[in-house]
Amino acid sequence: MAFKFFQSCRAVAAVSSLILLSGFARAEPAHGISMYGDPALPPDFVSLPYANPDAPQGGAIVLGNTGGFDSLNPFVRKGTSPWQLPFFTHESLMGRSWDEPFALYGLLAESIEVPEDRSWVEFTLRPEARFSNGSPVTPEDVIFSYDMLGTEGHPRYHGLYAQIDSIAQTGPRSVKMEFNTDNRELALLAGMRPILSKAQWEGRDFANAPLAEIPLGSGPYVVSDYKAGKQVTLTRNPDYWGKDVPFRKGTHNIDEIKLDFYGDANVLFEAFKAGEISALREFNAESWATQYDFPAVQRGDVVKSTFAHSKPSGMTGLVMNTRRAPFDDIRVREALIAAFNFEYINETLTGGAQPRITSYFSNSPLAMQDGPATGRVAELLTPFADDLPAGALDGYALPVSDGSARNRAGIRRAMGALADAGFSADGGTMRGPDGQPLSFNILLSKGSSENIAIAELYIQALARLGITARVDAVDDAQFVARNAAFDFDMAIFRRALSLSPGNEQRYYWGSEAADQEGSRNLMGVKSPAIDAMIDTMVGASSAEAFTAATRALDRVLTAGRYVIPFWQFTEDRIAHVAALKYPSHVPLYGDGPNYMPEVWWIEPAQ
Repeated sequence: MAFKFFQSCRAVAAVSSLILLSGFARAEPAHGISMYGDPALPPDFVSLPYANPDAPQGGAIVLGNTGGFDSLNPFVRKGTSPWQLPFFTHESLMGRSWDEPFALYGLLAESIEVPEDRSWVEFTLRPEARFSNGSPVTPEDVIFSYDMLGTEGHPRYHGLYAQIDSIAQTGPRSVKMEFNTDNRELALLAGMRPILSKAQWEGRDFANAPLAEIPLGSGPYVVSDYKAGKQVTLTRNPDYWGKDVPFRKGTHNIDEIKLDFYGDANVLFEAFKAGEISALREFNAESWATQYDFPAVQRGDVVKSTFAHSKPSGMTGLVMNTRRAPFDDIRVREALIAAFNFEYINETLTGGAQPRITSYFSNSPLAMQDGPATGRVAELLTPFADDLPAGALDGYALPVSDGSARNRAGIRRAMGALADAGFSADGGTMRGPDGQPLSFNILLSKGSSENIAIAELYIQALARLGITARVDAVDDAQFVARNAAFDFDMAIFRRALSLSPGNEQRYYWGSEAADQEGSRNLMGVKSPAIDAMIDTMVGASSAEAFTAATRALDRVLTAGRYVIPFWQFTEDRIAHVAALKYPSHVPLYGDGPNYMPEVWWIEPAQ
């Protein structure tokens, strides 16, 4: 589906070029925008294709989270907030369709206007747009939000703000942003920032607000109640301003969503079996096959649903902090990857049902291709040949074991790589060139029982090499804080990626982000080649150029051996109470917070 989309983009781009050459092209307000070509939905669309505009509304559900929370402000670095909040309580100028690689449609804004080169963008707000307290959303709120988030908000907002040259009101309901960077994605990113209330926060300490100071939003839900660290209740606003906006038709159909917090995944699962939770995502194929036969499933009160998707695998695994020795040595990282007996661990924990992640964009057209780099990908990487990790140009693939517990070939490969790095086994202990034992901690969240099981199996393999590794399991707040401060040797890592990677890639693995506390460049990579591939990718003017740059980026990241990959999720699995229903059309990206519970509903009792 994604490949066909890119083909259509090429045709649209060709037509657009002819129009431009004839002198008729000019910036005009539009109902939506796409990264390449035109958005798929027409100006008069009724609803998103994966929403049911006639869905019944009402009822209540309970969802479960592990860990706890000490903040209800998801837009700052301080504290841990429920991850669902931004999706339910706040809105942006434009909303994303998850049935297209990257397309936005009007939400708070009724229209968007960009020139051919996308050097600026102008949004016109809907006159009916309101915050949940009934006050109008104004251009002043928009300007304030970008300034506040770009300076005092979470670091993930700072990158875009640094690329905005100016932001100003241009009419009673219009705001224009001019960019200082040649990057066609910025116009889209500018439409996706949450909008805050200037009246609430002007002159107040946004970054350090207490738990009770909940940011005012314009979204369909408000936080109506909470118990610190234990529970949050979200209630659908009966006066929600956007209920008739096409982008919102058939969405947010449930009156009340309660978020309950549990100590770990096992306790949460038991609560689901007992009927205390309405829906549960399951990421383990073996558990899905063997653990979901409890009485409620047998009676039909709980239903197991699966959903296919076409999104990239992203990267899930154990990330190595290259800011610390010996992880700054690629030969040590190679050894630690070789020692990870994926086939045996996968069989033990998932029954071998889930394939391994083979690169950051695997399972998509953006993934690096097998074998040596060719064509445009090779042209992009060749200027950096002297600095590229081994295999980036010639081809790299993860080691494959025979599936036995001992993994002799992997252990031999690891021993060889460690020897090349100056390590040797002395009396059963692996020691570095300085004579110090090779030992490290693996930072995990207490609630992630599966990750702890993976780490424990891995530690057994490392012991055969004379390496001492320990699980450092901490609560969610400590886990977030230590990640933000890069205070770990090795840690669990998850980076979801889309079919339209862009500016966020700088924040994930750009050189500048490596030393920026709170960034998501957890591995600490600094690579001119990676920076150049990101620049080429975000500046691409065609789908073909974009794909080549992304495949080249994928090669450098994968060959850099920064993460020990786990398995990928080729389908989404949700167990839910039978009364919860969903549309027949599954979006391109499959499940996510913008699918369940956003477009689901509760079937009224007969």
